Amino acid sequence: MDEMDKKRDPEKILQEIKEQEEEQEVTGIKRRGKLKIFFGYAAGVGKTYAMLDTAGEAKAAGADVVAGYIEPHARPDTIALLEGLEVLPPKLIDHKGIKLREFDLDAALWRKPEILLVDELAHTNAEGCRHRKRFQDIQELLDAGIDVYTTVNVQHLESLHDIVASITHIRVNERVPDRIFDEADKIELVDIEPEELLTRLAAGKIYGKNQAGRAMSNFFTKENLTALREIALRRTADQVNKAVMKERQAAGRDYYTGEHVLVCLSPSPTNEKVIRTAARMAGAFRAELSAVVVETLEAAEREDKVRKTMENNITLAKQFGAKVVTLYGDDIAEQIAGYAKNNGVSKIVIGRTVRPTGLSAIVRRRRNLIDRLIALVPGMDIYVIPDVRAAVQKHRHLTGKNSAAVEPVRVAVDAAAAVLLLASATILGQGIEACGLGEMNQIMIYIMAVILISGFSRYRVTGVMASAASVLLFNFFFTVPRFTFQAVASVYPFTFLTMLLCALTVSSLAARLKRQVRLSKEESEKMQILIAISNKLKLAADSDEILDICAKQVMKLLEKNVIIYHAVGGEVKQPRVYLSNDAEEMAGGILLNEDETAVAGWVCKNCHKAGCTTNTLPGAAGLYIPIQKDGRVFGVIGIDLKESAPIKPNDKNVLHVILDETAVVLKAQMIHGYL
Repeated sequence: MDEMDKKRDPEKILQEIKEQEEEQEVTGIKRRGKLKIFFGYAAGVGKTYAMLDTAGEAKAAGADVVAGYIEPHARPDTIALLEGLEVLPPKLIDHKGIKLREFDLDAALWRKPEILLVDELAHTNAEGCRHRKRFQDIQELLDAGIDVYTTVNVQHLESLHDIVASITHIRVNERVPDRIFDEADKIELVDIEPEELLTRLAAGKIYGKNQAGRAMSNFFTKENLTALREIALRRTADQVNKAVMKERQAAGRDYYTGEHVLVCLSPSPTNEKVIRTAARMAGAFRAELSAVVVETLEAAEREDKVRKTMENNITLAKQFGAKVVTLYGDDIAEQIAGYAKNNGVSKIVIGRTVRPTGLSAIVRRRRNLIDRLIALVPGMDIYVIPDVRAAVQKHRHLTGKNSAAVEPVRVAVDAAAAVLLLASATILGQGIEACGLGEMNQIMIYIMAVILISGFSRYRVTGVMASAASVLLFNFFFTVPRFTFQAVASVYPFTFLTMLLCALTVSSLAARLKRQVRLSKEESEKMQILIAISNKLKLAADSDEILDICAKQVMKLLEKNVIIYHAVGGEVKQPRVYLSNDAEEMAGGILLNEDETAVAGWVCKNCHKAGCTTNTLPGAAGLYIPIQKDGRVFGVIGIDLKESAPIKPNDKNVLHVILDETAVVLKAQMIHGYL
């Protein structure tokens, strides 16, 4: 193939751009930019060079091309291609006394060229940038109608993280969701032979001599490069196949495989591997991907760290396009099997569970989750993903490093209550003995005390310890010989064991009932909120009243300070603040400053959430969510999270229902001419 065949005709490039502009003028629809990714298997294959070369062709054809950010490679050939291109100056950010060069997103949006070059798709921005990740910058550029050329290596794709780590023994921190790669309009594979890449590396054309030597002995080995190249070739082929399938679907020739992959989510840090495996499987089978979360009574007692891990796993599943469903019940296997049967699931992907040991294994004699799944859905494929870090996690579990945070004051109160109740049971036992009512009544009094302790205490261990203490007290005060821990009668060991098992059982049931009552109360309150907002929205007279109802119900649901903006013409208007407590001055200072208003304005303009707990403007005090329907923003709600706990997953679901219902009513009023 000669050089002319390798390059696109400049006239065709210019013609494509003109056709897109004409289409936008005719339809009046805002054009979204196109994304082209130059894809490689390692640094030095020539991605940036290929991107600049293609950009030069587009510029020669008459396109407006600007280099937004190019990594400062000390490579003469690459630097030469920058000549003649307009280059945006980098944004300088001070980080601990060091000036960091970052891509200037606002300058690029203001310049708004036809084609913008932004190197390193997977880059993590410095603190102070609008977005945490560069791919988010690129998404905003695309939304603004700017075509973007960018580069990325195969090891930065999220679904391939575990595979690449197993090959190179290096875990890459900067990763890109696969949907960004899959939704790209064009993927250009930049490929050279591993031997040629190693030759370039040894010659110092990629890194300096010293750095090159270290690279060749670690990441840049021939075996690693060959494996990474194979993965990159396969991933490119998969993307081409997906593009063909999209064209077939657009033409009305749907191709349906009938496959549906279900991945089981858990708060385990190693659940990420399970999710990535399921995502790769769904891609290979062109299957629908669903993820299921089973909320048990024990799940409600999770500490914040464990809950955060669970939220991260849910977010990761959503990044792969999974439909996340939350189920409620204590029998995890039954919940998963029921959902799989009712929703046409063909394959279940689940992580290997750690079997209980010691006392837990005796008390909880349950069949293994995987064995139960196989029994419940015998005709379904079940894939068990081994946990390479199971031993580490098991050690942490046994040493208590993942145990819930303990409140000393609450522990002291629980201990005092337990001592008081057990002492009262002992005194009552003395009275029962004086009345000649027998030992069985004394045992029942102690079991009643254990029930009361378990119902009052916040920690399950209190009930367990009270169960053991009740046996010891009965032995000490009411068996012969008195005031010793010995028992003469041969029947007493059996009595003690039975008493202990009964006490442990009722303790567990009492604690379980307490949690169930609390959860039922919380769910009932959430249902009342949904019913209330539905009824009130029907009677609302105008948009201000609708937003007022929405804000008050959100404040009641989350028990957090709330600020709400009415959006008109793509801009936010004067906000209203709703306080969950009397800290009006503090809330005003946090939510009503210019920085927070700017975040709300960005959310209104871009129709994406931003602020605290997100990757966009994460330094904000509030989490800002658009109240939108079909891409039209009617308002923005802000939730103060600066000094409070994050929103629970269940509360998030109710929150989105409230906002969706509010948006539907606002849109209906707009259609009927009330706005």
